[in-house]
Amino acid sequence: MKPGLQSDARKPAAAIALTTLLYMGVTAQAQAEQPPPPCHPNPNAAADVATVHNRGDVKFLPDALQDRLERMASRPHTYLPLQVYAEADKPSMLFQYYLLDTNGFEPNPFTTRFKGINDKAMLTATGGNCGLPTIAAIRLALEPKPGLPTDPNDIRAFIDVFSDLSNLFVINNESGWYEGWMIHDVEVPKLAAPRSDGHAQFGAITKADADALYAMGSHNNVPGHLFTMDGKAPRFPSPHDRFPDKQTNVLPIQLSMGAMNCLQQADCHGYWEFNYQTNWIFPLYELPFTGGIPGTFEAGKIGSLSSLIPGSGPSGVSNSPIDYGDDPNNAAPLGGAGPRDPDRFDADVDSQREYRQRFIPSGLANEVFLDTYLRLASFEPGVPFPKRLFDAYAAEVKRVDKNGDGVISAAEGDPDASSDGFADNTRLFLPATSFRRFAVTREINDGYLAPRFAPSQRAWVLSGNAVTVSPAVAASQGRDGDDR
Repeated sequence: MKPGLQSDARKPAAAIALTTLLYMGVTAQAQAEQPPPPCHPNPNAAADVATVHNRGDVKFLPDALQDRLERMASRPHTYLPLQVYAEADKPSMLFQYYLLDTNGFEPNPFTTRFKGINDKAMLTATGGNCGLPTIAAIRLALEPKPGLPTDPNDIRAFIDVFSDLSNLFVINNESGWYEGWMIHDVEVPKLAAPRSDGHAQFGAITKADADALYAMGSHNNVPGHLFTMDGKAPRFPSPHDRFPDKQTNVLPIQLSMGAMNCLQQADCHGYWEFNYQTNWIFPLYELPFTGGIPGTFEAGKIGSLSSLIPGSGPSGVSNSPIDYGDDPNNAAPLGGAGPRDPDRFDADVDSQREYRQRFIPSGLANEVFLDTYLRLASFEPGVPFPKRLFDAYAAEVKRVDKNGDGVISAAEGDPDASSDGFADNTRLFLPATSFRRFAVTREINDGYLAPRFAPSQRAWVLSGNAVTVSPAVAASQGRDGDDR
């Protein structure tokens, strides 16, 4: 049901009858999408669709999202789409969602058969249930907890992310998994006078930077526009792309939604909490070593750097594995509480908060990319990539890192902490609403936190764009047992 429409309980009898007929049509359609022989259909399709359709966390959702969840319920599955439970006295509120499929990016061996490459091989990702299309739905629901913001644009809001994927095979070998990524595309920021050292202010570019950006391509790169690598109009991932020559020209920042694996019936489900404790980005200095930047694989760079021991990268601080490694003891050498635990973000005393974070806050990652790609005049003019990236990462981390260890600890990255002359750290985080794309990748245990082959599409298996729901709609049923 669309936001703002009446529930069935308040409709007149004629409307109820019409709704019933329409719903019967939806149910019949859902039952029709079953795998062809020799695969086996879901014998409970009608009941499963009815269950999802009538659930309190689904019935107020936008039609397109309801349809997608019901479509997945009709198919063979181990579990129905995840139920959203409230974590406050009031229901959780859906403000954004993504509908994913395999059609919005370059075909690759995980999604497509190529003659002489995998046309005689077992399919390992998509193609399950005798070829049913691979689809997904991602729901973002804000928790209206007492004392917390109810505006999803506020970086202190607590948000739940529910991922339901249909028709991806289980991954069995080398600790493989699927991983979801919310994607923010870097924008050209405002102009401002430089700092006293000539460097651009946080979240800004100088007039000299703006002039250099405007001279690129067809003059797309002006404040307020999405930044493009060639200065032309934004070109998003497309099925017509071909690595390495024809790729998207936008600059993505990818935020992990955690690892998922699929079940016996080729359905996957994931839950992620998006807030200032998790709104952190993988160490960007890994990018030249994933193989996804044209030329880096051919140069033998793939896998030649490790971020296992936290630090600020090739141009920054390297730390002792004894002091910053994953210590198996109860107390780490520098006072941290035993084995590294990035989720140990809050504590009554800072000495018990995790100090060995490998990630950095999302807004600081954006700042690193501004230095690397947009501040052509105010940051190391003429210095080539990847040294610009390494230098930018070290420089921006240093502005927030108070003890000089090249790591943004939980205490240093807290929104209520201060750094670099600012009263607090809210600037260090991008709001959930700024992540307008979503992708799912087929990962393998390569030791990196960056997406496999980032920033290319070579390991994508699903993608889609954000849909804003305004005003937000109730999207939960029942109560979580623990409101943390």
